[in-house]
Amino acid sequence: MSSSFPLIAALHVFIGGGAGAVLRWQLGRAMTGWLGAPMVTAFPFATLAANAIGSLAMGFLAGWFARSGSGDTEQLRLLLGVGLLGGFTTFSAFSLEMVMLLQRGQYLFALLYAILSIALGISGLMVGLSVMRMVG
Repeated sequence: MSSSFPLIAALHVFIGGGAGAVLRWQLGRAMTGWLGAPMVTAFPFATLAANAIGSLAMGFLAGWFARSGSGDTEQLRLLLGVGLLGGFTTFSAFSLEMVMLLQRGQYLFALLYAILSIALGISGLMVGLSVMRMVG
């Protein structure tokens, strides 16, 4: 049904993404309260936790979808996988894609994907920061 109605599909992603972003923000607040601001500032515990929790949740979700097999799971995939977990962390999607490559025996592609994801993510952030420093 979602593929026939792009607005409904987008609404599922929108609602899930908003909820995921709020959950990530609340996790950061909770970890700051629990560990203290100096500890959270020294090491990105909240991001690490969000990535680990999101990856675990993506594993549960992907496994559940694989087992359910029947019925229309597209709306739930958009709401929970793309939206909620995408808003909570994009690392969960990366983890799922890595496991899929490894399970298919595409080890070289998995290694390349991991290296490129990290390198392009960090270098992209560095370029963005550099440009904004030059402009500002």
